Amino acid sequence: HLQGVITPNSLHFERHHAGVPDIDPAGHKLVINGLVNQPLVFDYEDLLKYPMVSKPYFLECSGNGRANTQSLPGGSAQSIHGLVSCSEWTGIPLSTLLDEAGVLPAAVGADAASMGRSIPMDKALDDVLVALFQNGEPVRPEQGYPMRLFVPGWEGNISVKWLTQIKLVSEPAQFRDETSKYTDPLPNRQSMQFTFPMETKSLITSPSGEMTLPNTGLYKVTGIAWSGAGSIQRVEVSADGGRTYADALIESEQWNKALTRFSIPWEWNGGDAILQSRATDSAGNVQLTREAVVADRGTNAFYHNPGIQSWAVNSAGEVTSVAV
Repeated sequence: HLQGVITPNSLHFERHHAGVPDIDPAGHKLVINGLVNQPLVFDYEDLLKYPMVSKPYFLECSGNGRANTQSLPGGSAQSIHGLVSCSEWTGIPLSTLLDEAGVLPAAVGADAASMGRSIPMDKALDDVLVALFQNGEPVRPEQGYPMRLFVPGWEGNISVKWLTQIKLVSEPAQFRDETSKYTDPLPNRQSMQFTFPMETKSLITSPSGEMTLPNTGLYKVTGIAWSGAGSIQRVEVSADGGRTYADALIESEQWNKALTRFSIPWEWNGGDAILQSRATDSAGNVQLTREAVVADRGTNAFYHNPGIQSWAVNSAGEVTSVAV
C-alpha cells in the first residue's frame, strides 16, 4: 500500500536475534582495534562531531522472498517479500574512522563483535557507514540505537546493530553467523559462503497476493525494484506469465542501491492473467526467473532468492501467489 520509495521509520521492517537492548548512549562505546596503528574509542557525542553523509539505501534481510523459491502456498507481497525497506541513512563513512586509526598492511577484513560478521577491507573502505540517523531522526532502538553499521547493497545481517567493536584482522573471523548461518546450501550438499550482495530484484506490489480486482478495466500496475550492484535502469512487466514483456515507467529517482518505483497501465478484460516484473540494473544484471534460481540452488535455499514473483489473477479478480 506504500507509494514512493522511502519507508517511514515506524514501518521499517525489524529483525532481531535476541530482542532490543535498552542502551544508555552516555555509556555506549565504539572501539576500533586490531591491526591498526592506534586503537580508538568513541562515545556517541564524539561521533556526532564528525562530518557525515546522507544517502538513500535499501536494507533487505537475506531470507526475504524465500517462500517464492520453496513454493509455500499463498501469501501477500508483505508476507513473502516484506523484509525490505528503504531509508535515508546518515552517518560517518567507516573509511574516515579507519583512516584515523591507521590500518596496517596485514589487515584484510573488519568484523563487529557480539553479533559478529566479517567484512572485506575493500568494502569497508568503500561505502560502509557508521549510521547515527535514519530519515532525519536518530536511529531507533529497534534499528540499532545509538549506532549501527550500514553496509549498502549487502544482506541485512551484516549491517550490525548496536555496534560496539570494529576489529581489523588478517582473515575472516568465521563467526557462527557466517558459518552455520547465512551460508547458501546447494543441491550437492555443499554451501556457498560470504555471498554478501543482494541480487537484482523487483516486485509488483499492486495488484498482488490477497488483493481482489473489483471489476474489469484499466489498472495501474506498480511496484519496486532494487539491486545491491547499482541502480535500477529498466523494469519490464508481463501479464502472461513471462511470455511477453513491456517496459514500465520509472517513477522515482534511480539511486544507487536504493528502491526504485515503477508502474505501467494494464487493461484487465476479466480473463486469467499472470503478472510478473523483471528488473535490470546498471551493471547489466537481469533479474533471474524462479526456475533459474531453483535450478541453481534447489528448493532448500533459505537465503538470497531474487527470483521473479508471479501473481495469478483469476476470472473473479482474486490475486494469488503462484510458482512459475
